[in-house]
Amino acid sequence: MSTVRVNAALTGAFVVVTLVAAWGFAPWQRALVTAVDLSLFAAGTAAFLWSFVVAVGRSRTEEISVSALYLLGGGIVPRRTALAMHACLAVQASVGLAAALARASTDGRPGSALAFGVLVPVLGVGLNGVVAVGQGTFGPRGGLGGHGGPEIGKNDGRG
Repeated sequence: MSTVRVNAALTGAFVVVTLVAAWGFAPWQRALVTAVDLSLFAAGTAAFLWSFVVAVGRSRTEEISVSALYLLGGGIVPRRTALAMHACLAVQASVGLAAALARASTDGRPGSALAFGVLVPVLGVGLNGVVAVGQGTFGPRGGLGGHGGPEIGKNDGRG
């Protein structure tokens, strides 16, 4: 299954669980939405870290920017892929924020289990990184900092 489909499926599950929990707000629903939100956050964090490690290795020979890696900027992946990933990220952020604002308290006390939904967009950002390192085409790395300077580790003959 492609990363785009995984992102869409996980985003759909997040939306359904969040809507059910926001509507009923029973204790079991709050526990479920908390578990789902934290699981998606953990998966996103793992994806983010894994893609970062892979990108560091690739950056020795390719010019990789943070915006290209995590926001799929610069046309590094096909437009259709970038749009699908951006749509999932937008839904994650919108639903997470809307649910947290809609139920700002639990049993009259400030704070809500739905507030964990604001962490879910880390999944979208992390999976963007996975798509970027798996499918992205980056330009060749120039000299130091891409400005044509000397490469690090090259001895210029001065000893």
